Amino acid sequence: MSNGAAAEPSRQDQFSGTKDVADSHRFDEKRLEAYMEAHVEGFKGPLTVKQFKGGQSNPTYQLITPGHKYVLRRKPPGKLLPSAHAVDREYKVITALHNVGFAAPRTYCLCEDDGVIGTMFYIMDMVEGRVLWEPLLPGQDKATRWKIYDSLNATMAHLHTIDYEKAGLGDFGKPGNYFARQVSRWSKQYVASETETIAEMNRLMEWLPENIPVDDTVSVVHGDYRLDNTVLHPTEPKVIAVLDWELSTLGHPLGDFTYSCMQWVMPGQGTGGGTGSIQTADLKSLGIPTLEEYIKMYCERTNRAGIDNLDFYFAYNFFRLAGILQGIAGRVRDGTASSEHAKQMSQNVRPLALEAWKYAQRAGAK
Repeated sequence: MSNGAAAEPSRQDQFSGTKDVADSHRFDEKRLEAYMEAHVEGFKGPLTVKQFKGGQSNPTYQLITPGHKYVLRRKPPGKLLPSAHAVDREYKVITALHNVGFAAPRTYCLCEDDGVIGTMFYIMDMVEGRVLWEPLLPGQDKATRWKIYDSLNATMAHLHTIDYEKAGLGDFGKPGNYFARQVSRWSKQYVASETETIAEMNRLMEWLPENIPVDDTVSVVHGDYRLDNTVLHPTEPKVIAVLDWELSTLGHPLGDFTYSCMQWVMPGQGTGGGTGSIQTADLKSLGIPTLEEYIKMYCERTNRAGIDNLDFYFAYNFFRLAGILQGIAGRVRDGTASSEHAKQMSQNVRPLALEAWKYAQRAGAK
């Protein structure tokens, strides 16, 4: 019996699919069509443009022609933080990884001329498949859930074992000191976008750089690896493409991997900033690996004995998420946020900071 209250829409309903292009993100579609005729191999119009509902940071569009579908990712218009929205870096890493057989889409062109649609953009194939937004995988059976998580795990392990020099990504970042550089980066972003004083963030900015584990392993890192940034095969429980490479660089694989583990420790009250939460679920009955099982799978695939310092890595990743969401809060303040959900997400900065400090305390912070 209904109590008259509207049901909260699922993440699947909120973020999947396309919509008409938002007024603030419109551009001259005929100019884009002319550019594609000159620069996209095999392109044949006419062109129809839609906007994907998901995508907090870089507005993302579906480009439809009678014979093919493409995806366009662009820098948002308006005032931007330094080094943010680096779609040229996204283009470089996706192109290189696709060329060495990793699950990344084929790219066609990078346009650095703001005169075409107003900001830099790139175009890649639209990989036909499923983007699933709910980490508990409703509608899937127990065996399928396990296989999906196993494929997520295997895909990340593959990424971290690619020879980035041979892939042409030797200059994609500065090898070494990854955590120190990341803490510095997100601290600067947090301060630049700060909208209120959060004591725990200030403590973390002091504690994290002094407590980094001694281990300078280097790999390509995705930076935002989670279920809804992958495309699954249309019918099989298999990752066929990894999307949203804006935060990728050369970095520490354990920073990347433990970020992908955040949904196991994320409180379930909507503080996840996109990671979702499976913390309180009965994972065994659902067929989803436990955190311990998921870590073991990854370690076996990457020849690691195990992962020490998990509390530090979770403190770091909660802090990093808080810094990312504070950037969104700053864009809400400045009127450049690209998602209707951005304001809601910006309210999660404080809860994430509190979680980060809790894990820092577990790791010895006073």
